[in-house]
Amino acid sequence: MKRVNYACGSADHTIARRRFLGGALLGSGALMCGLQQKMRAAETPAERPLKKILLFNMHGGLSQLESWDPKPGTETGGPFRAIPTSVPGIHISELLPHTAQQMHHLCLLRGVNTSEDDHGKGAYLMLTGRRQSPAAAYPEIGAVAAKNLLPPTSSLPGHIRIVPGGGGGRGNDAAYLGPKYSSIALGNGNPPQYTTRPEQVDEAAEKRRHSFRRQTDASFLNRHRSAMTDAFVNSYEQAEQLMLKRDVFDVEKEAPADHDRYGRNDIGRHCLLARRLLAHDVPFVQVTHSNYDTHNENFDFHHELVPQFDRPFATLIADLSTLGLLDDTLVVVLSEFGRTPNINLYMGRDHWSRAWSVLVGGAGVARGAVYGATNEQGTEVVDGQVDHGQLFHTYLQAVGVDSTASIDVDGRQLPLADPAAEPIWKILS
Repeated sequence: MKRVNYACGSADHTIARRRFLGGALLGSGALMCGLQQKMRAAETPAERPLKKILLFNMHGGLSQLESWDPKPGTETGGPFRAIPTSVPGIHISELLPHTAQQMHHLCLLRGVNTSEDDHGKGAYLMLTGRRQSPAAAYPEIGAVAAKNLLPPTSSLPGHIRIVPGGGGGRGNDAAYLGPKYSSIALGNGNPPQYTTRPEQVDEAAEKRRHSFRRQTDASFLNRHRSAMTDAFVNSYEQAEQLMLKRDVFDVEKEAPADHDRYGRNDIGRHCLLARRLLAHDVPFVQVTHSNYDTHNENFDFHHELVPQFDRPFATLIADLSTLGLLDDTLVVVLSEFGRTPNINLYMGRDHWSRAWSVLVGGAGVARGAVYGATNEQGTEVVDGQVDHGQLFHTYLQAVGVDSTASIDVDGRQLPLADPAAEPIWKILS
């Protein structure tokens, strides 16, 4: 296993990088056709497609120069070539050959400037659309999406994070929206923790336990109801529903051929699980791929990491399109920032937030498009500059949520997105 000494010294990046196994081939049209027919059979004419968001967090800071905005042959460009995509005139890094073939579904935003080079603060602003402030905490995009997109009758959580490693549990990322919309983390893509009934407790005993709990809760709430007690009761009810729906989170239920196509490795399995969750109408799914904090040996690590992401991501985009899910699913690939055009003495690239890229696709955004541009060396944005606030507005508008609206929180009207920003209207269709 290869390790890197992270020059920034961030506590977020003290874990060794994972070396994933190789991928599998795209294809298997007959298998996808069968899955598509199964999904159509489950629909009723009265059903309207649920809007969803699929977000890839390229944790650590993916280099735009080794992905979405290559500058081959320049002083800052590095060793990798730019290759053509399925859209004439659009080129991306040669490390993404499979994604290049899906570019007609996607839109490149090459003019991102957030002016924040700190890992924690950068991640916060990219996921909340606001800068950190001691005066207020803001909900992440997953919580906002769950609040606005999750049907009241849904028995599944609306905000799922698929994270590397074995950790799980609830996140603290919904702020004033409340714990109902906080994330549930699937550690290493495994089903939620503690969702199987202990062997020594039979079904009848389980029903008696829940009946007694509900009676006790009702008696207590008649006298002491509050937002906190409601959240407490809701957490138990949601846990019971998760136990009943546990199979939804079991990626092993997917066909072996699909596992082969996505790749029998962590990121392949996580992408396949994301497809499964979206097909079951979970409105927000976040997949984390790590770690791109390449202060040392940037080109070696991107040569390893980016192809790991490329094949399963491209397979997922193709599948979402074939299944008819892409029209209702916004796909976002972001980091907390990009990496410096300058190559340091350790053959690395450092933190760079003034000129980098975000990828979006599906739902209500333009397809096969590029918005924004950097100069020849990639050191500054020369056209179509956007920031985190505009991106946040755009994500919501793309799935049919009015980003200029407010929600009532204990009698206060709080805007969903930064009222000082507005959507990137030119990429919204």
